[in-house]
Amino acid sequence: MQTKSPDSTATIALAGAEFGWGSTGKLSALIATLRDRSPIPLRFVGIASGLGRALLTEHGIDRWYDARADDRQAVADVARRENVSAGLVVLEGPAATALEAAGVPTVFVDSLPFLWTEGDRDSLPTDVSVYCAQRCVDLPAECRGVLASITNLQWVEAVMAVPGREISAGSPAGPVPGSSVRRALVSLGGLRSPTLTDWTSYPSLVIPAALEALDSLGVREVHVAGNLPDGFSADAEHSSRMRVTYGPLGHEAFLERLADTDVLLTSPGLTTLLEAGARGTPTVCLPPQNLSQIFNGRFHSRAVGADVRVTWPDRVFAEAEVLRDRTTAEEAALRLIYTGIATAAVEDAVRTRADIRDGVLAALRRAGSGARWTALVDTVGRHGAAQVADHVLNLVPRAAIAARG
Repeated sequence: MQTKSPDSTATIALAGAEFGWGSTGKLSALIATLRDRSPIPLRFVGIASGLGRALLTEHGIDRWYDARADDRQAVADVARRENVSAGLVVLEGPAATALEAAGVPTVFVDSLPFLWTEGDRDSLPTDVSVYCAQRCVDLPAECRGVLASITNLQWVEAVMAVPGREISAGSPAGPVPGSSVRRALVSLGGLRSPTLTDWTSYPSLVIPAALEALDSLGVREVHVAGNLPDGFSADAEHSSRMRVTYGPLGHEAFLERLADTDVLLTSPGLTTLLEAGARGTPTVCLPPQNLSQIFNGRFHSRAVGADVRVTWPDRVFAEAEVLRDRTTAEEAALRLIYTGIATAAVEDAVRTRADIRDGVLAALRRAGSGARWTALVDTVGRHGAAQVADHVLNLVPRAAIAARG
């Protein structure tokens, strides 16, 4: 690490998508990496990103602004007031566009480049100073024209917190440790979307089913992580032998728990799957919450060499139908997903929970035959946080860098 001078600082403006906690996990990894790699002290100010603020408190964000990400005047006022040198935005296109319009060179991080079609083009900041797209297992044909229109596209490896002690690439396949499973982590992430009015349907169906499955395997300790509704406790049939705790975990606490669990059951957010893979944690994908998670679960199972994902019954929604509708825009596909889950929670909860429970048990049995748990992160690489950080630091004015003495 280079010696840093206390006489100069650079201010970085941050923003993340109000869509689950994926952006927050990436920002957490990027802030730590930027502080480590910068030749001068850095300070950070946040714009919008209300969902993820609590999870970033450990990183010492200097100030948060409630300006809407798409309010160009408000963002420009923040940039001027805070003397912002560069912007760092994860998946929140309007924020990147607003910062650039205010004269702030910005790095945009897109961890879902496989998702976009022509109907999404207008929401992407294609002319941002640096557009960092995270490598993926597969790039559907529908995405390629959109990506080709980006002015400065840079492919990066997985943007994630790299553990101090990684499981090496190409590690041999291993099973879920059978009868030795004692501790499990169930992770639902941020559970939010700008177009989702009721985000309680998913946990009300999935958590009881997952707990019942784990209890039947003799698991003794489970933590359920995510921004669950206040006072949430699943109405689940499980024995008194299984201790269940609930509550959100900060990023570092989540990673510590992840390293100390026998099996992870997670809605298939990409950052979580990559961070679990870097630690070699056996992982089963719960039913997807949204469109990107359909892709993530498929990519993960393909990479690890075992079908370790749980899908919704077709009566909730059929994945083939959802993927067909995505060709117009992401919003059309999300409507099918959200409507199906909400309807099942009201009209068919008992049967749907039973199907999910059986799906979890079947996925755990398949996982028990062995899987290469590091394979997804091996495929996309592990060092995207450093690559993105270097792009951000390259945008900081040379005068600020020179001021280090």
